[in-house]
Amino acid sequence: MNTIVVAVKGVIVHEGKVLIVQRSAYDEAGAGTWECPGGKLDFGEELESALQREIHEETGMAVSVEKLLYAATFKTNSTRQVVILTYLCRSTTGEVFLSGEHSNFLWAEKNDLVGLLSPGILNDFYKNNVFDVIWRSDIYAV
Repeated sequence: MNTIVVAVKGVIVHEGKVLIVQRSAYDEAGAGTWECPGGKLDFGEELESALQREIHEETGMAVSVEKLLYAATFKTNSTRQVVILTYLCRSTTGEVFLSGEHSNFLWAEKNDLVGLLSPGILNDFYKNNVFDVIWRSDIYAV
């Protein structure tokens, strides 16, 4: 049976840096890899609410969801497809309290992101001008 999973991810910006988290070494999918926080949409959930819930579960943070940055899809195997909606988020605090899903976090600058994120995520960031959006000066306006 074919399955489609919808997930939401947050590019969380705070004081000019982006939060990335490292998957636990015990994770079945992508152990040790770096990513933006987020996770699967539960049936009946609104997209932004699901993202805020997932970010809070994974990092202990409350965020505001600003706008959709891009949508991407890929197959994890011959019967499972994942659709990821990635949003720009803002946090008023830099305090992070990781859940057991992740082993580390980093408030990253662009060179950190380029060095740590997977080629697939980086390709999506470049293709959708995410770096330009993150470091535009008006993003910090209140």
